[in-house]
Amino acid sequence: MMIRKRRGGLAAASALAAAALAAASCSSGGGTASSSAPASSAAAEPVTIRVQTFGGGSNFGYKNAITKWNAEHKDIQIKEEHLTDQFEQQYWPQMIQWLQAGNGAGDVVGIDEGGMGLAKAHPEWWADLKEYGLDSRQGDFPAWKWENGLTADGKLFGLGTDIGGMSICYRTDLFKKAGLPTDREKVTALWPSWDAFMKVGQQFQGKVKDSKFADGTNTLYQVVLYQEAAKNGNVTYFDKENNLIVDKNPAVKTAFDFATKMSQQGLTAKLRNFTDEWAAGTQKGSFATLGCPSWMLGVVSGNAGDKGKGQWDVAGVPGGGGNWGGSWLAVPKQSKNPKEAAMVADYLTNAQTEASIFTDFGNMPSNTKAQQDAAVQGAKNEFFNDAPIGEIFAKSAETLQPVFLGVKHAQVKNAIESVIQGMDDGSVGYDKAWKQLVDDAVKAAG
Repeated sequence: MMIRKRRGGLAAASALAAAALAAASCSSGGGTASSSAPASSAAAEPVTIRVQTFGGGSNFGYKNAITKWNAEHKDIQIKEEHLTDQFEQQYWPQMIQWLQAGNGAGDVVGIDEGGMGLAKAHPEWWADLKEYGLDSRQGDFPAWKWENGLTADGKLFGLGTDIGGMSICYRTDLFKKAGLPTDREKVTALWPSWDAFMKVGQQFQGKVKDSKFADGTNTLYQVVLYQEAAKNGNVTYFDKENNLIVDKNPAVKTAFDFATKMSQQGLTAKLRNFTDEWAAGTQKGSFATLGCPSWMLGVVSGNAGDKGKGQWDVAGVPGGGGNWGGSWLAVPKQSKNPKEAAMVADYLTNAQTEASIFTDFGNMPSNTKAQQDAAVQGAKNEFFNDAPIGEIFAKSAETLQPVFLGVKHAQVKNAIESVIQGMDDGSVGYDKAWKQLVDDAVKAAG
């Protein structure tokens, strides 16, 4: 599927508000026989639970899971509302407005890791899932994933969906055109380090003139940032006391310097991720590589469409690992059917559902029981040349290190990536980019 046109500020907010009003006539609800939440009572009319999500491509990967639920639960129907592809720029600012107003948010809402710091700080926004028995789910998640779903006063408001992991997605047809190996193990061996990755990019660019080696600066910047964060106290833009440390954290400068070099060497297609142009570039072969946490597989396959099947593959990432991304599901207090909403959140995060989402779309489960599922461990992705995604992502899941993200991470991240993109497309000079990045981060942090 093509991702939606990027819009800013009031236009984005108005569009999302209109989507909420259009769905306002729906009531809310959800439940499963295997759920640890109480069973729903029968109703004359089905209760509709609105699940609001974000993201490109296959999004949260809920299509098949929702179809299955709706076929088995005639009294409670799930309606997914995919509001936008862009979390920081559009989805989260609008969601904050709805949560503050007490109206407009769905019955179940997705929250990216970048919004969890702020979400945790506002227990008044959320239903307490402990009231519906979901504190019994604690053993299903790594301690860090569970604890990030607790508010400052101990309310359980979020259940983990996926986690990130790390890889590089690459176009085998373009690698072949450049005279490079296409076998994923041989490709992984090409770049033990990021310096080696750039050298491969120079080789590629020397042979291929109508495509660029990488999509843009931002996806690879994120990969390097999270790798370096693990070497610097597992923090990025804020320390664990929520102090802004953009200009003090070596992880940020190292990732920025890498993005700068990629751009200066002409190795990027100058595309910002999660835009129409970026999605179109995925289809047209405008670039050969991009940074791919597990959830990005569904984005790439969704954007590329059926014609891209078999053109893409998955290789190891330079530097050997890292974790970028992952989300949670929460039930806003404003939901008129919180019990049913809790049942739906329970269902969408249980082991069977998360395992099926991984095998269908590539989103790596945060549910540890799903991670241990034989179908997950042995999963292959047909779109990516039957890449053994279970081997690539599932076996590394237990060693992933959580990175602390501050209360205002989403705002700062958006400001920083706008500067890095500007540097790549020429609207921000290379010699001025670092200062502007720091200055804009300070403004965004307030």
